[in-house]
Amino acid sequence: MTSTPSIVLILIVLIFFLGHRTISKFRSIPKNGKLVPRLPPGPTPWPIVGCALEMLRQKPMFQWIHRLMKEMDTDIACIRLGNVHVILVTCLEIAREFLKKHDAIFLARPTSMAGQTYSNGYLTTLLTPHGNQWKKMRRVLVSEIISPARHQWLQDRRTEEADNLVSKRYFGEERVDGGPTIAKEEHIEVIFTILKYLYTFCISDYFPCLVGLDLDGHEKFVKEAIRTVNNYHDPIIDSRIGKWRRFGNLNEEFTSDEPHDLLDVLVMLKDAEGKPLLTHEEIKAQVTGIMFATVDNPSNAVEWAMAEMINQPEILQKAMDELDRVVGKERLVQEYDIPHLNYIKACAREAFRLHPILAFTPPHMAMSDAVVAGYFIPKGSHVLLSRMGLGRNPKVWNEPLEFRPERHLTNGCIEVQLTEPDLRFISFSTGRRGCVGTLLGTTMTIMLLARMVQGFYWKAPPDVTSINLDQSFEDMFPANSLVAHVEPRLPLHLYP
Repeated sequence: MTSTPSIVLILIVLIFFLGHRTISKFRSIPKNGKLVPRLPPGPTPWPIVGCALEMLRQKPMFQWIHRLMKEMDTDIACIRLGNVHVILVTCLEIAREFLKKHDAIFLARPTSMAGQTYSNGYLTTLLTPHGNQWKKMRRVLVSEIISPARHQWLQDRRTEEADNLVSKRYFGEERVDGGPTIAKEEHIEVIFTILKYLYTFCISDYFPCLVGLDLDGHEKFVKEAIRTVNNYHDPIIDSRIGKWRRFGNLNEEFTSDEPHDLLDVLVMLKDAEGKPLLTHEEIKAQVTGIMFATVDNPSNAVEWAMAEMINQPEILQKAMDELDRVVGKERLVQEYDIPHLNYIKACAREAFRLHPILAFTPPHMAMSDAVVAGYFIPKGSHVLLSRMGLGRNPKVWNEPLEFRPERHLTNGCIEVQLTEPDLRFISFSTGRRGCVGTLLGTTMTIMLLARMVQGFYWKAPPDVTSINLDQSFEDMFPANSLVAHVEPRLPLHLYP
């Protein structure tokens, strides 16, 4: 049965659907004898529901938004959903204003159905609104999880993972051929399902009364995905907590032991009174959040980079030549080689620029009224920077749809970095809500790409002429997973 709130919304939408829609060019509005800056341009919103009809009709919405902005010839737009102004930005100068000049105003995060579900009620870092919980978990993340000292401490573990890149599996029985188990495939699939819906426009995020009705079908997928992830994660986490704690206190049997991994670190943290700093729920939420944050960018960038490089053998050859020159063929590439692998890093930068994993950054929320780029941004507005619009902006990049790593090898560049603080494209973002794990993210991305390039000769399968580079219509992932033919190019004893 349909609830009263949904019937009201449907009636409102049907009534206003009969009206005429035009693109609005808001004028400056007099207020108390002064001119108030206008809102950014955008479609004229219906009363009460705003552009909710388009949200339900235009799938995926990010495609509609970019088409609309192109038709309007604007680098900043305002789309009202319910009573929320959603501000979209494709211009790097305006993006810099939001995240640099006015960073303190746009520090907050809005709430969302997916964010609340995945963070176990906003207990973690990335998705949690501004406040004490966010400060607490961010402090834990920065000082205890991704600090330079902790990064160095875990180097051997990362090397082990790099060595086991194509053989080690952690869920289910290992297959004879070394391929992923059914459990492993399910685990990875639900993680990417979570990433897909984490930042997708969801109608109930703007109309809270509709939560539970699942009008756009997101809630079902979100709940099923997080339930599957928890089924894999919770037994491991519960077992580890049980090892170190008894009835909320550290188990004396283990207090003298050193932590072996990041999960141990989270479990063993203590407050000023010597009590566990994090609850069971906070530990589980933070572990899941770390996994989301570390899986997304590296895997997506490397898959796209390999596909582009296979289709342009001269680029792939340059990357192999660099690895042969810097590393040679008698050992595997290591983390200490990264500073000297500028061409490999240029390939990764180009993948971040051209093939971002998401169309927009996670939303920032205005904590007060502001004026940015001459436009009025009301308190409570959601600001989304377009990764696609910034990275493929023809005003910034020459032939922006071409994969050209050389564009990042500028004259006088001593070492290529994956970060892009000027926001010409977005890899790790910037500001106080930017990614705090750039060192780890860079290491994972470059080691993954370098090991794959160094270890094998790559080409398209025998039955195809080139790799399909089409992007999925529903998201920013490849339309088809990369399938390629490979042959070892190193001495066999180097393969685990």
